[in-house]
Amino acid sequence: MTTTTSTTVTLADLTRMLRESAGEEEGIDLDGDVLDTPFLELGYDSLALLQVIGEVQRTYGISVPDDAVVDAETPRALLELINSGQGSEA
Repeated sequence: MTTTTSTTVTLADLTRMLRESAGEEEGIDLDGDVLDTPFLELGYDSLALLQVIGEVQRTYGISVPDDAVVDAETPRALLELINSGQGSEA
């Protein structure tokens, strides 16, 4: 399977990967309005985010530097990082 540079990771993709990598915190609805909710409030730490970035790399062929991931504090910031071209094709 080949991927193209036009692949965009969506919020639905991100929340699916978060659930698969680290589960879902009780009382948190990832299907709600979570774009600007800090990952810590959603119950995800930097290790969970690094697991998700590994999944992004395997699934979409997009490489994102680990140190940049730590600075992405919300789903919106992480999606912008992944989709902005700061990541690169692996």
